[in-house]
Amino acid sequence: MEKLKPNPIIEKTNLHPRNKHRLGYNFEHLITENPELKNFVAVNEHNIGSSDSEQAKQTVDFSNSEAVKALNKALLIADYDIHNWNIPDNYLCPPIPGRVDYIHYVADLLASNNNGIIPRGENVQVLDIGVGANCIYPILGNSVYGWSFVGTEIDEKAIQNCKKIIEENPRLMDAISLQLQIESRFIFKNIITPEDRFSLTICNPPFHNSQDEATKSSIRKVNNLEKTRTKNPTLNFGGQNAELWCEGGELGFVTEMIFESAKYPMQCLWFTTLVSKKENLTSLYKTLNKVNVVEVKTIDMAQGHKTSRILAWTFQSEAQQKAWKF
Repeated sequence: MEKLKPNPIIEKTNLHPRNKHRLGYNFEHLITENPELKNFVAVNEHNIGSSDSEQAKQTVDFSNSEAVKALNKALLIADYDIHNWNIPDNYLCPPIPGRVDYIHYVADLLASNNNGIIPRGENVQVLDIGVGANCIYPILGNSVYGWSFVGTEIDEKAIQNCKKIIEENPRLMDAISLQLQIESRFIFKNIITPEDRFSLTICNPPFHNSQDEATKSSIRKVNNLEKTRTKNPTLNFGGQNAELWCEGGELGFVTEMIFESAKYPMQCLWFTTLVSKKENLTSLYKTLNKVNVVEVKTIDMAQGHKTSRILAWTFQSEAQQKAWKF
């Protein structure tokens, strides 16, 4: 790897103020944490020969899932004290800065019910719908705020990989539990019991309506990152069917989530989900009105090069929200 000056510090102001990745990546340090990352770090050729303020930068090819995986391993070691993390081939490899942003924003949401103080510790129970094979939200939420998690999944192989991650990082053993959803058409049924009290539910829903739509989206993503135009690029982002698409796509999935949530109004303080497509919000707001939620919040956040948002709703009155025990 060519020896360079450290990357110039350019703050990523689109990330949450508490996101420790706002100042970019210190690749020299990250490579000491995960030496395999060195194989993927290179000079951004587009900046070579630029002015000092735009000097050549070290980076990785974000269209290469192995590069993203190596970067994730380094970040998890360096910033979150997770020393054994891996995912099977062809499963979704999530970008950590965007994932931890979700955690920070919902922490602010909980603080709004706690005199402006972010509740921390194991008494904050969070339900992650579709934990995936990467277990990333529970890892980050526990590492940053000490929260406890239940992760649900319809994919048995994904559950088994999460179990392996937890077993190989003993500090997670008492913090994260996993539950296989045995009926894929349901989201909360079979999962939430009358005794449960979740401060939050979180979800990164499948965005697409079909495998074909998901494939076309991956092609566009690779083309954008590689500055190429090809109909058959190597699709390096990974992702199983359940991670990327479902019948009805994002709108159908979140609509079902809203209707089901109405059956558990007192078991959860805030139901939340990412909504990638802004045009889906109008329909989702109408559905929320149908189930008589007490309060709805929409929180804008950056997800890589695009804007996403968190949709949050509660069935609890202002007095019940204030009385919630963290």
